[in-house]
Amino acid sequence: MLNKVLIIAELGMTHNGSVSLAKKLINSAVDCGVDAVKFQMHIFDEESLPDAPSPKYFTNESRKEFFKRTSFTEEQWIGIKKHIKDKRKKFVCSPFSIKAVKSLEKIGVDIYKIPSGEVTNTPYLEIVAKTKKPIILSTGMNNWKELDSAVKTINKYNKNLFIMQCTSSYPCKYEEVGLNVIKEMQARYKMPVGLSDHTLTIYASFAAVTLGAKIIEKHFTTHKNLYGPDAKFSLEPNEMKNLVEGIRNIEIMLNNKVDKDDIIKFKDMKFIFEKSIVSKKYIKKGTVITSDLLDFKKPGDGIRADRMKEIIGKKVKVDIPGNTMVLLEHVK
Repeated sequence: MLNKVLIIAELGMTHNGSVSLAKKLINSAVDCGVDAVKFQMHIFDEESLPDAPSPKYFTNESRKEFFKRTSFTEEQWIGIKKHIKDKRKKFVCSPFSIKAVKSLEKIGVDIYKIPSGEVTNTPYLEIVAKTKKPIILSTGMNNWKELDSAVKTINKYNKNLFIMQCTSSYPCKYEEVGLNVIKEMQARYKMPVGLSDHTLTIYASFAAVTLGAKIIEKHFTTHKNLYGPDAKFSLEPNEMKNLVEGIRNIEIMLNNKVDKDDIIKFKDMKFIFEKSIVSKKYIKKGTVITSDLLDFKKPGDGIRADRMKEIIGKKVKVDIPGNTMVLLEHVK
């Protein structure tokens, strides 16, 4: 699945329950060059008690009201999935309940993304793992003990697992990105690692790719003023295009090793820019060369400056005018 960095556009709930808007978001994300489009499937009564507290960003309506209003029917989900597949992109979804997993199996999700709030939900993890679909494990609010347990649980049934460094802060400050964790995860789990980047820019994603991240996920919107909790923290199309272009160019850099000893292509530049040993003033035949008689000037096709000690102390065989290149045949 990962012959290149997998770039996921997380649409979250920015569609606001509109299939038409969801498809527009998909179209825009695809135009930016992403590899996969991600949604979230919330079935409120299956994931929350009626009086469960809402996150602070739900101000105009409760979380229950929001999820019920913005939920898609199975038929609508099938249409959204088809729209993504028609674009030849991956359909990624985070199910927030066991019932959502079962629904996504009917719909035909390509990749599951396990939210960090479900990392300690062992029965849920087992059900997702048994689908044998690729799984991306989020880690935004979890410690190593919880992650070790989740990885062990999933790996009992499914080895097609990828783990994401993530910090559940919206937006995420640069100090909280945790680039160091990428290397720690690679060493600890011996599996591909990615970054769910919740910062407001694309810099953390670029840094993660240079550290070996194989998946980058960024929230995406067509406009930061769209309704919902995600849009204002999301990349707009021009930003997402820059992210994709930057990652692809970083991949070129990472995949093309440079041999510092292979400098034949710089032959002409070395002639133009390197310096050779020249006479600082007139040097009479028979004079013993000392450093005060020498200078160093372009071009670089004479005795290179770093070879000066080879001619210090030797006698000049011919008269050498001032400001003239000193050659090996001039000395003995």
